[in-house]
Amino acid sequence: MREIEHEIDYERTVNLLREKYLKELSPTERWFESLPGVPHLSSVLREAGSKMTSLRFVSTSLMLAAALFLISWFLFGVWWLSLIIGVFGAFLIYAKLLRDRSLYLSKFEEQLPDALDIMKRALQAGHPFTETLHLVANEMPDPIAKQFGITFNDLNYGTDLRPAMLGLLDRVPSVTVMGVVTAILVQKETGGNLAEILDNISRVIRGRYRFHRKVKTLSAEGRLSAWVLILVPFMLFLVISLTTPTYLTTLTDSELGRTLIIWAFVFMVIGIFWIRKIIRIDV
Repeated sequence: MREIEHEIDYERTVNLLREKYLKELSPTERWFESLPGVPHLSSVLREAGSKMTSLRFVSTSLMLAAALFLISWFLFGVWWLSLIIGVFGAFLIYAKLLRDRSLYLSKFEEQLPDALDIMKRALQAGHPFTETLHLVANEMPDPIAKQFGITFNDLNYGTDLRPAMLGLLDRVPSVTVMGVVTAILVQKETGGNLAEILDNISRVIRGRYRFHRKVKTLSAEGRLSAWVLILVPFMLFLVISLTTPTYLTTLTDSELGRTLIIWAFVFMVIGIFWIRKIIRIDV
């Protein structure tokens, strides 16, 4: 029953944050946000720490895709190849957004143990919990200062602890933050030494990050090999097209050759995700 209540509270908090976000947009941007899939894109942008709206992000992606299409059409004169390059350029923008999101969340989680130490010392010194969030917002750099500052403002303006902490989890969705938020909410309901709880969580997070760095070091060779395998076909195609362009006409001017290129691109995309799944180790 309690888990159901927690889920309802979380959904209510997400809806309130969504309504607050929509009020800050123009009518055109609000209409765009109602389209399928756009709310998810807005969440990704927010989790990446970007101030760009979904409409602006999509417009930028389309303009880049159109520019790459025109440049490729001017260089190669093959419409289907230009279309593939344009779509790939738009895909790269979204891939960069996902990478920025990953870096933003990783940076937050990396700063979290130090923030918990500040909160622990403040609690031991007799400060209230709300003031510990204020101390983190003032003494630490972004992104954790920004997120804890938003949570402090929510509490300072009269928001209950549960919606404020669930709002933090919605802005920074990660297992580590979920553990911290859950521990704080459970402690407020059942009691206990919050300073000791935060100290234990801080030590667990530091140990997890030491193990994560070790795994990242051991998998570095696999990631480098993946980048080489991905980039070699494109670089080879570019070099050949610039040095001996007539060498590629047999492939690009025939129906069979164009079909082979399309299927090669499809299998390359599948291979990228396959390699990523192999070398990615979640810890």
